[in-house]
Amino acid sequence: MKLLRTIRLDPSDTFVFDKAAEPGEWAVSGAFVFWGSDPADLQGKARSAFRSGFLGVASLGWSTLVQIVEASEADRVALVEALVQRLVENFGAPDLASARAAAEEEVTFAESLCSEAQDTLVAVHRANEDGAVHETFRTLRPRNGSKPQRVFSFFEVEGDDDTQPAESVDLIGMAGRDRT
Repeated sequence: MKLLRTIRLDPSDTFVFDKAAEPGEWAVSGAFVFWGSDPADLQGKARSAFRSGFLGVASLGWSTLVQIVEASEADRVALVEALVQRLVENFGAPDLASARAAAEEEVTFAESLCSEAQDTLVAVHRANEDGAVHETFRTLRPRNGSKPQRVFSFFEVEGDDDTQPAESVDLIGMAGRDRT
């Protein structure tokens, strides 16, 4: 079986959302978080979460992208149980039975998004149309079956410390210059 895990290719989620999900969390769509809210009233980071966020279940943080990964039945059970607890503790579910039914529905929906190959990335776009929330999903597939690459990588070069020119940037001086 396949499920969704949050992934962070760069630090942008930490700026875009009030709370970013940690990389590697089990994820669900999370549209239920906005139930009872008027999406037209959402501003700033809450609006970003509504428009393009997947909910990381462990942190209740948001992720722009999720990755399709292989999962065991035990992983699925643990995801459902974690979501049951979040629904009771954080979203006012009236009882465990109601929370479990809602969690099962959310996880089943997340599973339905996993029809593509493992390691495929999924993005969501939500919109409020005629009083109803509509979600559209798009996939980003790795080329030639390779895993997604980091957006930025840093490499340390050993042994060239003395031959590198000194580099410095005077940000204060640049800010004071007339740019016309």
